[in-house]
Formats: sequence, C-alpha cells, structure tokens
Amino acid sequence: MTPSPDGLFQRPHHDIKNEERREWLRIDDRLLLEYRRADEPVEAMNRYLPPATEDTIATAVSKPTVDLLVRAGETFAGSPLLPWVTKIDWMLETILKSLVKSHPGSVTIARLTDVDISAGGLGFDTPREFQADDLLVLKVILPPFSMIETTAKIIRVTPLEQGSAGFHLATQFVDLGGDEQELIIRHILQVQAERLRTRKAAHSLL
Repeated sequence: MTPSPDGLFQRPHHDIKNEERREWLRIDDRLLLEYRRADEPVEAMNRYLPPATEDTIATAVSKPTVDLLVRAGETFAGSPLLPWVTKIDWMLETILKSLVKSHPGSVTIARLTDVDISAGGLGFDTPREFQADDLLVLKVILPPFSMIETTAKIIRVTPLEQGSAGFHLATQFVDLGGDEQELIIRHILQVQAERLRTRKAAHSLL
C-alpha cells in the first residue's frame, strides 16, 4: 500500500482494477431460480410460472446432489453420506409429487433457468411483463448448495424474439452482501475453469 497526502494508506490502483474486473465477470449458466416483485407477498413467488410438474420437481430436488457429485467426483461418490443424501432426495421428491397430484398448483419450487450472471446482476427470461425500475426478490442456488437471496432492480426489459412469448430481464443487485458476492465470483471462476478444461480435453482428442 502507498500513503495518500493525508497520511492514510491507499490500496494500489492495479488491485482496485483487478477487483472491478472480478466483479464484472459474467457467464451464461443454468441455475435454480425463484423470483417475485418485492411489493408482492411471499406466496407470489413463482405464481405466474406454469404449475410445477413431476419433471420440474425431480430436476429441482436432484440438481444440487448431481452438482455435488460432479464437483467432488470420486471423493463424494465413495462417501457413506451419498446413500443418505440420495434417500433424502427421493423422500422429498415423493412428497412434493404427491402434493402436486392431490393439490395442483400448491407447490412452488425453484425452476432450472437459463441465466447470465455476474457479481453485479442477473439476466433471465420470464413469461411475465415487468417494468424497468421494479424491484425483485431473487433466490438463486449456486452449485451445489449455496443459496443467494437478494433484491435486484430491473434495469432493462426486452421482449423476446418474434415467436417467443415473454421478456428478457436485465437486473442489478441492490443489497448483495460481500459474502454472497464472493460466492458468485468463485462460482463464475470455477465454471470458467471447468469449461476451459473441457475445451482443452476435447481439442486434445482431435
């Protein structure tokens, strides 16, 4: 660090620039997502999406465990915890599917959603029309089990291409904590590293 004219120490300019670059790293991904407008009741979460089905329930319940298996590899695959986690997944999935059959529309659950994500905001498609400056409550599950719950401001609403119903939202986080921001950055860096390894492995087979 270097002292400023008032005697206080300042962080080097290149360190600040590096942090800014980290914050604005962005990737396309598929994540479990829930959202509602901030002025709506909690029960409004996902209310305007198509009703949950057995397939969406199975995906939402199994994805964190699948992600953990992918990331931990043989370490978790050989763990005595795996059968217990699998059993819990099966029980939860069975209960939710039974609820859907007996009370259609009663289950609200995170949906696997195509997103573009950075530590500054989130973009995704929605069937519902929102307005710029609307505030959304977002719940995002980063693999394998990290829940990010925050508020985001809609900065842009774009109709989807002709023939596709819905809108693309570009949002900016407004109250994301430092720990949550770091979780997102680490997730982005890990996904980028995994994708680079996959590309190199594919290239080596050519």
